[in-house]
Amino acid sequence: PCLHPAPVAATKHNLTPKHPSLTMKSAIFASLVVSAAAFAPSKTAPASTQLSAWITDQVVGVTPPAGFFDPLGLSKGKDDATMKYYREAELKHGRVAMAATLGWYLNAGGVHPAFNSALSNDPLKAMVELPAVGWVQFVLGCGAIEWLGQQIKERPGYEPGDLLGSAYWVDNSDEGWVDYQNKELNNGRLAMLAITGMIYQDVFTGEYGDMMYRQLVR
Repeated sequence: PCLHPAPVAATKHNLTPKHPSLTMKSAIFASLVVSAAAFAPSKTAPASTQLSAWITDQVVGVTPPAGFFDPLGLSKGKDDATMKYYREAELKHGRVAMAATLGWYLNAGGVHPAFNSALSNDPLKAMVELPAVGWVQFVLGCGAIEWLGQQIKERPGYEPGDLLGSAYWVDNSDEGWVDYQNKELNNGRLAMLAITGMIYQDVFTGEYGDMMYRQLVR
């Protein structure tokens, strides 16, 4: 008779996150990822200039140790207009991420500027607890800033992210100005990674304060 190996029982692994409201927070995390995709640039016409020339002329954002960091090759074959669009998006995401990182720890520390500090200290829970009137104010405020930004972009000589018109008084021949721009970009890049890690830790471990990474060192 043929001998058949006995079936091996499937091993179940408990992958349930420790946070009690995982479903809600996972939805929030997913919505943030999807919303970020809204900033992705649309398809553009074939490149009219070489990327290497743009990199050579560019003095802002190409900093050590990474230099011109584009491991996925997203800039390959893109013209100057598209590269400026990318820089605009990077600056906007970085600024929002820096504000979000600061706001995260203010909220986690118990600082609530509205609603009599009645919201949760967990920033993701506070988002859910925020009354509808708060969301209306938030959406209208963001919309007003976006509209204003679009109007500013129409002015002659606009440079990516230069909402205050600094390019009218100083240019990239000033080393101090270049250094300032590089610091903003690098801080924004770090903040984007930081806020992503904070949200991930809160969703999957329930930790959101200054000890949020203690799960990794137990």
